[in-house]
Amino acid sequence: MPECYISRVRIGRTKDYGKKMHRTLQKYFGYSSFRPLQEDIIKDVLEDRDTFVLMPTGGGKSLCYQLPALLMDGLTVVVSPLISLMKDQVDSLQASGINAAYLNSTLSYSEAKRIYREIENNEIKILYVAPERLTMSHTISLIQKANVSLFAIDESHCISEWGHDFRPEYRRLSFLKRKFPGVPIIALTATATPKVREDTIKQLGISDCGTYVASFNRKNLLYKIRPKKDTYKQILKYLRKHRGESGIIYCQSRKNVDTIASRLRRDGFNALPYHAGLSDSRREKNQEMFIRDDVEIVVATIAFGMGIDKSNVRFVIHHDLPKNLEGYYQETGRGGRDGLECECILFFSRGDRYKIEYFIKQKGKKEERDIALKQLQDMVAFCESTVCRRKVLLAYFGEVLEEDDCGRCDVCLQPRKKVDGTEEARILINCISELNQRYGMNHVIDVLCGSNAKKIRDKKHNKLASHGAGDIHTKDRWMEIAREMIQQELIKVQGARYPLLKLNKASMEVMNGKRKVTLTTIEDTDFEEPEPAERMVPDKAVASPGKTKNNSAPVSEIKWTANRDDGLFARLKQLRKKMAELQDVPPYVVFADTSLKQMASKKPGSKDEMLKITGVGEYKLKKYGETFLKEISNYCQEQEESSYNQNSVDDDPNSEKENQQNPACDTKETLASDPDQKREKILKTISGLEKELIILTKAKLDENFSEDEIRAVWSEILAESE
Repeated sequence: MPECYISRVRIGRTKDYGKKMHRTLQKYFGYSSFRPLQEDIIKDVLEDRDTFVLMPTGGGKSLCYQLPALLMDGLTVVVSPLISLMKDQVDSLQASGINAAYLNSTLSYSEAKRIYREIENNEIKILYVAPERLTMSHTISLIQKANVSLFAIDESHCISEWGHDFRPEYRRLSFLKRKFPGVPIIALTATATPKVREDTIKQLGISDCGTYVASFNRKNLLYKIRPKKDTYKQILKYLRKHRGESGIIYCQSRKNVDTIASRLRRDGFNALPYHAGLSDSRREKNQEMFIRDDVEIVVATIAFGMGIDKSNVRFVIHHDLPKNLEGYYQETGRGGRDGLECECILFFSRGDRYKIEYFIKQKGKKEERDIALKQLQDMVAFCESTVCRRKVLLAYFGEVLEEDDCGRCDVCLQPRKKVDGTEEARILINCISELNQRYGMNHVIDVLCGSNAKKIRDKKHNKLASHGAGDIHTKDRWMEIAREMIQQELIKVQGARYPLLKLNKASMEVMNGKRKVTLTTIEDTDFEEPEPAERMVPDKAVASPGKTKNNSAPVSEIKWTANRDDGLFARLKQLRKKMAELQDVPPYVVFADTSLKQMASKKPGSKDEMLKITGVGEYKLKKYGETFLKEISNYCQEQEESSYNQNSVDDDPNSEKENQQNPACDTKETLASDPDQKREKILKTISGLEKELIILTKAKLDENFSEDEIRAVWSEILAESE
């Protein structure tokens, strides 16, 4: 999709913000350079200009209002319909040293009262609020008293009746321009057709806004389509290779969700279900456990994922066929939000297509049925494509990909064998012609394969010259040939509800011998496509972006690294988990996987080196830097020592013998009968936790408390206990 920017004459004020913007980006967010479009958008906002931003999930929309909020004098009000996302965003901002809060139905009266007071005292920079709450007279009165500098409307497509997620309460936001005419509005969304975009801009009263449309190309997502055969066995094989990674498995039915989640638990995986049939409390608990890395896998219907900002989702598996490419794009977009690789695997069968078609045909309005059927056809065409999947996906959203080989999908990773298919093409075209172009793919191929079904005999199609002419291939192979010919525009499909095969100019060229046809053969492998040579790890500095063929929104340059120490990465993940639990936030709020993987690769030894890690800003450096640097140092020292001493105490045969002579049951019996020994063991255990407790205590306090001061108090407590 081409980048679109409605330019205006700048009044020059943003030149004063240039250095401040980059300084703020580094200090609070830990980045040294902006992603594509971000800098221009932020400059528009700082010029008090209304702005509309269409940017896919993971593109960095939030920064477009969070950073200017820190440079503007007053309060930034963010409208969001997703309560869970509000909490995640506020947790992340607070973890970076930014005063942020939210107002929604989850707050108690006293909590809401405290936030009102902080707003009145100008203590909050960014306030998240649900649209229903913002339209209340009390809230309007409150923000009228505050010095509001910016309104940010997230998920702004909800304001349009033409959108797929229209919400009446969003429609009422049109009052903002009337009551606050001097306050700029930035409207943001990850999905909007041109019609929805125009309606959103009109309803918000920002017709003179700057409009930015980013690329839909998520380069860190790896797209794979697999045949739906022994599906659970294939999933199990994949998960065993990726044990310990976070992922989502999508299913169309609640029954499939419960069945797969249960089977995975029996097979030793920490998996939980999520669907509308569960109680609210159970859904909330399962979602929270996934967000906080207490469970690795969630098996869910498409209801799962809205409002989740979990950055370290490493795989998204579709057990069943999605209904349309919009939904598929949105669901796969929940993976790899940290910029690291995420595999998106879809198990495809035409049986799923027929199930979806059945439900579509139950719709009451013909227009709705036709739209849904066309969307389903596009989804199936994506799955059956023999050309780059990324190219097909981006083309659906109106974006042209310059490369024919993206290197990040199963088609490009495993090129198909090309064969001369001119004779097969002529046989198929001739059959369509003999049937007067009045039948769909299934009927045409049944005739070709010589079917004697009743419908064939009743129409006397068993008498045609084409009947049985295609017995050189199976029906499945003819279906593949027909679909590929459609993609090459050698034949076409016409009609939504009853798609018919039709001929065109290219068809005649093939029949007249003026055009050769090249087809591809697809080998059925068992989940063994070649992997990309290296894993993606974004560098601290985002370099100058590249552009797609039609000057579409640029994509970030990526640095490739392959020297990560997995042992250190695991240690840092454990430390992050402990810090997060103490602060009652998801682990990625402390540091994203991107940051930990770079730490495990570069092994920073000083605060200056730590500041070069992606996502490490000055505030997080003060809060967590010393703790993580010490963990890295300890790990490196242990590795060095172990290289000189291969025989650990655990490997000592004398120690083994001693353990065999003193079984654990004897120890338990002794402890059970001797309270003093119990107390001594408890004290020793507590004493051994000194390192962890000091780390967690320091994280809870601010940077004014050193580890030595905490250790001194801890020693006093232990001395008193003894």
